[in-house]
Amino acid sequence: MADRKNIYTIYDDGQNGTVEISDHVISTIAGLAAMEVEGIASMKGDISANQITRSAMNNLSKCVRITMNEDNSLKVQMVLNIRYGHSLPETTKKVQERVKDTLESMTGLKVSNVNISISDVKIEKAAKVRIPKKNS
Repeated sequence: MADRKNIYTIYDDGQNGTVEISDHVISTIAGLAAMEVEGIASMKGDISANQITRSAMNNLSKCVRITMNEDNSLKVQMVLNIRYGHSLPETTKKVQERVKDTLESMTGLKVSNVNISISDVKIEKAAKVRIPKKNS
């Protein structure tokens, strides 16, 4: 989604040195946090929690865009696939809360927004979808 070259200082005590992280790291944390929420099937591109490998981590971060606001807070944009049968408003609210809380606690950076786009609805293999017949 975005170029992964932005670097953010998350700690600088002026004595021992600084700690910096890239938006690739922030994107990966956000993606993993989102996929912990019940009802999220995968990230765009069908990267699911069961498929997280080293190479999938790079793809995972491509589904999340991080931008820094003028007030030094982060804006997160992500593209997700939801499982059929789950409430979009409830599930995406839980994702927003989980991503915001996880990023703030792990990085110390303030998160102003977590914007979500739903790319697809996924049906579990074992689930059967019944389509009502039209009465003619």
